[in-house]
Amino acid sequence: MTNEEIAAEVHDLAARRDIMACINRYMRAQDRCDPELHKSAFHPDAFVDCGPVAGDVETFVQYAQAGLAQCHFTHHMIGQVDLLVDGDRATGEVYFIAYHRMALDDEETDMIFGGRYVDEYARRGGEWRIVRRCEIADWTRTEPAADRFFAMEPAYRRGEREGRDFSSTRAWPMS
Repeated sequence: MTNEEIAAEVHDLAARRDIMACINRYMRAQDRCDPELHKSAFHPDAFVDCGPVAGDVETFVQYAQAGLAQCHFTHHMIGQVDLLVDGDRATGEVYFIAYHRMALDDEETDMIFGGRYVDEYARRGGEWRIVRRCEIADWTRTEPAADRFFAMEPAYRRGEREGRDFSSTRAWPMS
């Protein structure tokens, strides 16, 4: 390999690493209801189309955070990620499955949503972020909530939001 080919490969690998960090930040922001972290996945002039809302980042984050706050908890998982890096721009398709516990018609309901993000990314000021995102809804399923396990095993630490989650506080018990 030539030095030029090595440099191009290193650039591609570093871009993929940084874009994955951006995608991970986005998902964490949704589950932890952290609007500032949510915005940090996007360049300020980004366009987001999630179906019910299409527009600027601020509008999208307000919409998403309000909806997520109504859920008792959520869990977003990233599936396969296909990226094509071209210099300081990239395109991608990100598969995801999202779980939401919510009240629906006054009944605790589990909603599972499978879809994809079709993205464009750019590196500006050394940071890779989303510049355009279109969310595709592939499937969804709702069913009455059923998690008797937690009633049988109440000692499990549960996920929390807005900076109270153990992953944010790292409040280790004293040994």
